[in-house]
Amino acid sequence: MFTGLMMNTWITATVVAVIAGVVGFFAVLRGSTFAAHAVPNGAFAGAAGANLLGVNVIAGLAAFAVAGALAIGALGRRARHDVATALALVMMLGLGALFVGVSSAYAAETYSLLFGEVFGVASTEVLPIAGLGAACITAVAILFRPLMLSSAMPEVAEARGVRSGVMEICFLLVLAMTATMTVPVVGALLMFSLMIGPPAAARSFTARPGFAMALSVCFALVTVWTGIAVAQATSWPLGFFVGVMGAAFYLAGRGWAAWRRTRAVRHAAGVPSAA
Repeated sequence: MFTGLMMNTWITATVVAVIAGVVGFFAVLRGSTFAAHAVPNGAFAGAAGANLLGVNVIAGLAAFAVAGALAIGALGRRARHDVATALALVMMLGLGALFVGVSSAYAAETYSLLFGEVFGVASTEVLPIAGLGAACITAVAILFRPLMLSSAMPEVAEARGVRSGVMEICFLLVLAMTATMTVPVVGALLMFSLMIGPPAAARSFTARPGFAMALSVCFALVTVWTGIAVAQATSWPLGFFVGVMGAAFYLAGRGWAAWRRTRAVRHAAGVPSAA
């Protein structure tokens, strides 16, 4: 389980989970979950085009992810953010469908871009993925204070001179970098599950931003590690376990939040809690 190619799997999956937990926390906090779905799917279209042309897949991923992020940011200033995101997603998915339809010779590669190849990560891919992961973390660390302020209290951020439009573009570019790193490993669809489930669950468990981010990373790591182990033992798809565990964490978080609210109401009313 921890030898040969499986070591590459554990290392890259760990890097992906950490990045998904950190970036996904801000996606949930900012209400940008639709963008977190759109950008990786746009990156998939770029990779499909790169496969068709016989050029580097990472270059195609990066080009379409960045283009999609910039399109969402630019259109979002002039229209509703969800409408702008939907338009960008539709355009990129249309291009992806064109690239896939032009040649069926790349069906296997296209499938892997949607669902990932976490069990087939080559040794030469580990270092670039780790490098992009470090770049994502560095970008979040540099932007942390203004990004947190504009995400949690946008009016206060504007009053303090933090331009919300600039922060939106910066976050979308970080999202694009994340998609470029993760889509070849876990796929566009699986990345969305990993980037939304654990962070949403973490926010249900606590309102403290630092603790919620750390909890988001922990949930993502547990989800990925458990999913890999069980998928290898059962030969079932990894995406199934990641999706189910993400939903389970979220439901547990909502249950915890509901229990705390009920307890607070009982305490305020002077009703003793059940032992």
